[in-house]
Amino acid sequence: MSVSRHPVALRLEQQVGGATKLLATVMALPLVDGIFPALVVAGVLGSAAGVVETGILIFGGSAMIAVILAEMDGTRREMVVSILLIGAVIVPVAAIEAAFAPTLRGFLELAIFERFAGLVILSIAAKTASAEFGKYLPSPAVIIGLGLVASFDPTGFAIETSTEYVVNGTAAAVIGVGFALSVALMSPHLRGRVDIDRFRFGSAVALGVLALPILLRPFGLMQTEVPIALAVLGVTALFAYDPNADGVGAPDASDDTDEGDDPADVDDGGTPDDGSGADAVDPTEPEPTDPPLDVPDAPGGPVDDVAVTATGDDGDGEEPSTPFTEDDSRAPWL
Repeated sequence: MSVSRHPVALRLEQQVGGATKLLATVMALPLVDGIFPALVVAGVLGSAAGVVETGILIFGGSAMIAVILAEMDGTRREMVVSILLIGAVIVPVAAIEAAFAPTLRGFLELAIFERFAGLVILSIAAKTASAEFGKYLPSPAVIIGLGLVASFDPTGFAIETSTEYVVNGTAAAVIGVGFALSVALMSPHLRGRVDIDRFRFGSAVALGVLALPILLRPFGLMQTEVPIALAVLGVTALFAYDPNADGVGAPDASDDTDEGDDPADVDDGGTPDDGSGADAVDPTEPEPTDPPLDVPDAPGGPVDDVAVTATGDDGDGEEPSTPFTEDDSRAPWL
């Protein structure tokens, strides 16, 4: 990827190609791998906080942000249209899968399946944090398949639907699409100011926090309605955002040069101009004149430290006859 080497998005990019296809794959992956139905069956969407966490972390997440900020080009209008088209497919599919969640619950031992649901979230968190470590972990579909086999109980099979599941599942998908739209609308400001890799690690931690209540539910631990995962994600967003960084369209530092300075303002010796229009003169050297001064020989011998007036003579109005240059080794003669 052009900005962030996000392991999940990079792997999908090599398979599907294209920014819009890549974004659609990233956002639809929870529906294809069975992660979303597993969370619905495990009861993660039973509260408003769970719905928001699922929408932002599962349908959105760091991979979605990496694709929008690093890969998608074009105007904000074009990106919004692409995301709306993706959402027109994701939201109905999420509603259908959520509608069949009660049927799935009927022939599963939930105490066992919930642990596999927590493991699949931890697996996603590990793959998000490290692509190298994720190579040794099974895919989410494999983990969910093992969970279905381990918790299968055909005695309670019955075809059921639930309006609550449909509403919560649809709301989670809508929140995920809305999160993607907000990132796309703010992309000109966020590009260059959001450290995608830092946000990726924070998202992995938030996913791990989301999985802990599911894994510890049989032990009665961490059963709280407080959205801890969202709090972790909010802190991550604060650390990943740098308002002082140069975003897209920021002026380059190389433009701040002295090309606009007037060369006459600074002389070759580095002496600044005093604004009077005259060149500064070093008081330790004689003032150059044109034509050169002729200093006559004095009958009384050499005289040291003789001051020469600004007119080039010695004050008596007569022009000196002997040329005097700075390179002469002898002292000036009056």
